[in-house]
This record gives sequence, C-alpha cells and structure tokens, in this order.
Amino acid sequence: METGHVFTQEDGSWLHPGKVTDHFERLVAASGLPPIRLHDLRHGAATLMLAAGIDVKIVSDTLGHSDTRITRDIYQSVLPRVGKSAAEAMAKLIPLQRKADEEKARKAAKKAKRKKAKSKG
Repeated sequence: METGHVFTQEDGSWLHPGKVTDHFERLVAASGLPPIRLHDLRHGAATLMLAAGIDVKIVSDTLGHSDTRITRDIYQSVLPRVGKSAAEAMAKLIPLQRKADEEKARKAAKKAKRKKAKSKG
C-alpha cells in the first residue's frame, strides 16, 4: 500500500515516530554495535553520499531539503576530503568491533570448555 510515508502500520496508517525510534534503539542494543540514534543514520547517509561525490542537488533532494544551500550549510564541513576520511574511518570501526566481540566470545567458550573438562577429569 503506497501512502507516501516511510514507516506505517500494517494497514498503511501513520506510525508514531517514537515507536520507530524505540524499535531502532532495541535493534541497535541487540546488535552489539556502538550506540547511534536513528537520526544519525540520516546524517551518515548524507555524509557518505557527499563523500562518494554524489551531486549536492541529489543529496539535498534525498534529504528533503527545500534548497541545496541548506544541505551545503549543514554538511560543508564534510565536503570533499574530510567526508571521505570520516566515512572510511566509520566503515573500519564496525567490522573491527564485530571481530573483537567474536574473538572475545571464542575465548570465553574455550575457557568454559577447559573448565568443564577439568571438572570431569
């Protein structure tokens, strides 16, 4: 059902933004990723688009800004090189955090297995 809204109830009716935010916060917490607000994804997407060289008019339209000057004013600090470096740094952070968490879980499982074997023997 096309309503023009990004988030809706199953019947297409309006969904309160607070519900979306609450659900997003639970997903972030469950994922083990560093805390991030839903609105931060908007800024992240805009930063990545600009860093990738996408025309500011397209970014502005995507964000729903009435004028490209709004986009330029908000994101001028990320144009052009700074945004690319920030995007690369962010991209590197997430996989490293996941790898560290996985390694920690593997070590804990190994330790538990040794402890269990030792108590049997």
